[in-house]
Amino acid sequence: MTGFTRTEAVSRIERLVETVESEPMAVPVREVWVYGDLALGLDPVERLDVYLTKDLLFGGDDEREADFRESHGVEGIGKTVSAEWADQYPDHIRASSNGYAAPEKCLAAHLVGENEPIHLEVCNASFEDNVTQRLKGAMSRDTYEELLDPRGVCLWLDGQRSEDAFGKLREGEFVFPTLAGALEMVGMEGDDAERAASEVRAYRDRQEGASVRGDVV
Repeated sequence: MTGFTRTEAVSRIERLVETVESEPMAVPVREVWVYGDLALGLDPVERLDVYLTKDLLFGGDDEREADFRESHGVEGIGKTVSAEWADQYPDHIRASSNGYAAPEKCLAAHLVGENEPIHLEVCNASFEDNVTQRLKGAMSRDTYEELLDPRGVCLWLDGQRSEDAFGKLREGEFVFPTLAGALEMVGMEGDDAERAASEVRAYRDRQEGASVRGDVV
C-alpha cells in the first residue's frame, strides 16, 4: 500500500479510534492524536502518523504470566500487557527482543495492518509533553531523527471523541507552520530547526509499511 487520499486517511483513523473505543486493548489507551501529513491537510497522505498515550500496567498475576510463558514463550503477559486482552487476541501478542511482552507492538498488531503505511507512536506521556521531552533528548544527543513532529491534532481523549477535529481533518482546515517553524516554536534555534526538519523528513521518507515506536517518559 502506497498511501491514502485524505478522505481515506480520515476514514482509516476513524476506524482506529472506533477500535480503541469498542475493543479491549493490550494496555489502556487515554489519547489518540494524528500528526504530520493528515494534520497538515495534504492530499494524498503518504504516511498516516498516529500517536497513542497509554497507561502503564503494574503488578499483575504471576500464575497467568506463567501460563502465557508456557503457551506462547512470552514473559510479562498479565503484568505489562493485559492477560484478558491476550486471551481474546492471542494472535496479536508481540514481544521485544528480550522476550518480554511489548505493549507498543501489541497495540500496533491490533490496530494496524502489516503493510499499511501507518506509523504508530506509543508513550505513557501526552503528545504535547512528549514533544518537549523528545526535543530535549534530540538536542542533547544531536539525534534529530528522534524528534516528534509538534503539529498534532487530538482526536480522542479519555473516551471522548472530538467530532470538530474530525470535521476539520476532512476539510483540511487546520493551519500549521512549516516543520522548522513548529520546531522553533517549541524551543529550537532557526538553523538547528531547519537541519532537524530536514533530518526528520529524510528519516520518514525511508520508512515503508507499518512501523511502531514505543517510548516511556
